[in-house]
Amino acid sequence: MAIKRALISVSDKTGIVEFARALAEQGVEILSTGGTLQALRNNGVKATSVEDYTNSPEVMGGRVKTLHPRVHGGILARLPQDQVDLDKIDGEPIDLVVVNLYPFEKVAARAKADYAEIIENIDIGGPCMLRAAAKNYERVTVVCDPANYDQIIEELRQYNGELPLNNRRLLAIKAFSLTCAYDKIISDHLYFMHAAVPQRERTQY
Repeated sequence: MAIKRALISVSDKTGIVEFARALAEQGVEILSTGGTLQALRNNGVKATSVEDYTNSPEVMGGRVKTLHPRVHGGILARLPQDQVDLDKIDGEPIDLVVVNLYPFEKVAARAKADYAEIIENIDIGGPCMLRAAAKNYERVTVVCDPANYDQIIEELRQYNGELPLNNRRLLAIKAFSLTCAYDKIISDHLYFMHAAVPQRERTQY
């Protein structure tokens, strides 16, 4: 099945305008959020805000914007078997998810990193979307690395808008590897912070 709808939400915007433009030229509808949406529109790439797609505004300073049934239903839907449920939430299939994550490691490594800034760079929606798309790789293509953009466009052109199943599986493995490593970095950092607390003040679990 050819890719018809993509959700693009990236922290690292390297190459994203060119990638999105190439998708749009192939007739792919683009959903996007926040700074990514603004970057696309500023460069003439037509994109629909996730707010408009979900009919739900971003809240809590952007902490909640893609955690919505119409987003995750669109990603996780197995078609045709889940079409009835997708219709119940007025959702549309999302065939391509392009996400990379907040730079937690980079921010946490700063010598004078602010605690609140470190915590806000724990990405929640990004890993959720990557894992959902990777789980449903039999239908959905997941892209988490800008280095893959050019190859993916070439393959979409070669295969009439669809990536072969084995390629989608490899991209899913890459996405799961990324989220696994990302969680480990966060876990290690929080453990380091805990280890710095005086022994008498620690609670053990």
